[in-house]
Amino acid sequence: MKKLAYKSTLIFSKILGVWIFCSIAYIVATGYFVLFPRRVRISKDFYKALFPERSSWYHLWCTWKQFQNFTRIFRDRFLLLDFNKVTHNSVGWHHLEKTLAKKEGGIILMSHMGNWEIAAHLLKRRQNNIKLMLYVGTKHKEQIEKMQKDSLAQSGLKIVGVDENGSSPFLLLESSPWMNEGGLVSITGDRLWHQNQRATSAEFLQHEVLLPEGPHWLALITGKPIFILFSFPNGKNNYRIEVSEPIYVTAKKRSERKEAVKHSVQTYADFMEKALRNHPFEWFHFERFLGNKIKRFIK
Repeated sequence: MKKLAYKSTLIFSKILGVWIFCSIAYIVATGYFVLFPRRVRISKDFYKALFPERSSWYHLWCTWKQFQNFTRIFRDRFLLLDFNKVTHNSVGWHHLEKTLAKKEGGIILMSHMGNWEIAAHLLKRRQNNIKLMLYVGTKHKEQIEKMQKDSLAQSGLKIVGVDENGSSPFLLLESSPWMNEGGLVSITGDRLWHQNQRATSAEFLQHEVLLPEGPHWLALITGKPIFILFSFPNGKNNYRIEVSEPIYVTAKKRSERKEAVKHSVQTYADFMEKALRNHPFEWFHFERFLGNKIKRFIK
């Protein structure tokens, strides 16, 4: 039903204009805001941690804006794939270019901030011969999400689905030959796919969070660099792609490996927090993310 409604909206929008899509998306986002108090509560708690000095009403307004902004992901996908109306600029792209030119391979860490799908499409369009493998979570009975992933596969990207009910994170090791051939592997670094997945705690907004350690172990074992990538709206129908410098996870001794991975995970969390403070309404992690508040003891 969701797939049918989504496709119908696309058809009417192509005929009557994008305003149809925007209007329906606004109604849908409003419906979620009104009918799903649990999700609203989770987002309010998150914005309370981000803006502790502001009122509860402000946190509610932040949640409203977050819900509305989320619909832009689907609108911009529509504008990019059907009308080619999305442009972009970038910061740090030359870091990826160097790696691609040398065919060294690497790991791109994305997150549930901004628009990862737009970023993947734009990466492919900017460098048509790019070898990019995306690890994406799969959901039972997903419909619209499957359409998104199918469109990425049709563009020439390699999509690897990871079952949230139990696929092993060690599937990541299969990406080693891909990177040895100069390919890039893209993984979301801010979400655990299943309960048994290995995770490492990090500090984020003065709270403890659990982040997957698989990508960081992969970087350590293979010697490949990590690039942290964000894609944020930057004006009308434009995105800004931000790519970090290459981050290498190294350990001189076997006993130092765990600490090296933990340091890399915290580095990623620090990048996320900085990006979040610059783009507070581009946070689309709708499940509870923050753990216990970290207490500071003053001597």
